[in-house]
Amino acid sequence: MATLTMRIDPPMDAALASLAKATHRSKSDLAREMLRRQLASRSFQSLREKALPHAEAAGYLTDEDVFRDVS
Repeated sequence: MATLTMRIDPPMDAALASLAKATHRSKSDLAREMLRRQLASRSFQSLREKALPHAEAAGYLTDEDVFRDVS
């Protein structure tokens, strides 16, 4: 596993330490989860931006349009 070193300000460190204590997890474990979620969210947004023109051309303009065809 690779190592990442980063600087965070004292309030963020305190909030992370508090969350780690409350959830019985390490700060590193929480940071990994947060990074993983952010990377997944960005990947989703990128795919959505690429798919949106195709969806609109097919008449899918809202979430309801998608769910209408699924049921």
